[in-house]
Amino acid sequence: MTPVDWSDYIVADERILAGKPIVKGTRLSVEFVLELLAAGWDRDALRDNYPQLTEDRIRAVLAYAASA
Repeated sequence: MTPVDWSDYIVADERILAGKPIVKGTRLSVEFVLELLAAGWDRDALRDNYPQLTEDRIRAVLAYAASA
């Protein structure tokens, strides 16, 4: 599987969620997605509840967290 460049999918804009890193094109923060994963949500549950979270976007969230 090809690594995802998180910078293609994660942005920070001080006008959205006080500048927290978010998934580009959404109001979903990286922190929120990570909290859902930590709470036991799987990728299917994320996509079912938040259809804008594609596989690449979920992988970008994880890559962003790994780089911090």
